[in-house]
Amino acid sequence: MNDEIEVVCPSCSPKISVLHDVLKAGQNKIVQCQECGNVHPATLERTRAYDIKVIISKDDRSFTRRTRLTSEDIVRVDQEIIVDDEESDEVFPIIVTSMESEDKRVEKANAKDIRTIWGRAIDEVIVKIALHRGKTTEALEKRVPGGYGFVIGKEEVVDKVKVRIRKIKIRDGSLESRAGTAVEAKYIKRIFADEAERRGWGEGRTSWSMKGKGRTW
Repeated sequence: MNDEIEVVCPSCSPKISVLHDVLKAGQNKIVQCQECGNVHPATLERTRAYDIKVIISKDDRSFTRRTRLTSEDIVRVDQEIIVDDEESDEVFPIIVTSMESEDKRVEKANAKDIRTIWGRAIDEVIVKIALHRGKTTEALEKRVPGGYGFVIGKEEVVDKVKVRIRKIKIRDGSLESRAGTAVEAKYIKRIFADEAERRGWGEGRTSWSMKGKGRTW
């Protein structure tokens, strides 16, 4: 199996590095682009570090931090990255929601070309829940770690209310409704749920409810 490296391709990707197979190793490498098949010499730049501005959204607020990436890093929208701000000594795992390169929004870019990254913090997230109670709908929220899994058909306790999940709307616009499907909180836009069944009078095993049935508890 050939080694692989990421370098620019003069034919199909002159600005963004893509995967290539190494045909000839050594200082003057010959590589073949996996995207278009073009064979060409590989120009390897020395690794450089860049401090990138990152605007992070967390709950209902946004704030700016900086993170260090290298010229070998390629960032994509919807990718999870770690923002490690040396000045504030804070670390945030985020999902990249948007990027700016050369004064325009892009879906993918090499770190050296990125001016700003926008991202959504996923260490902790607030999940919005639409609880249906008969003809009314109540808005609830639950704060959980980003990796917490909500399962369709299962019960959750939210603000001391037991609810059963019916559907989950994903941030990409899709809607999940199949029982047993699990979705991590960091990908959820909204949960639709019903209140779990309550016991009516006489359904619980209490001395009052069992009167006249010849039983005491």
